[in-house]
Amino acid sequence: MSSFRAVLSPCIGVCALDADGLCEGCHRTSAEIARWVHMGDDERLRMMEVVLPEREAIRG
Repeated sequence: MSSFRAVLSPCIGVCALDADGLCEGCHRTSAEIARWVHMGDDERLRMMEVVLPEREAIRG
């Protein structure tokens, strides 16, 4: 059994940065978007399960 877990991108095709520098669609910064392909699964999972939901909740 493999421990590999594919973590898909949170991109929903709404690619525009707001005044705070966050994408209006996925809530990532431009640096996070650019680095996504280089992140390990653990870092991607943390983004998906912790960081991005917190940002979305704050933005309401």
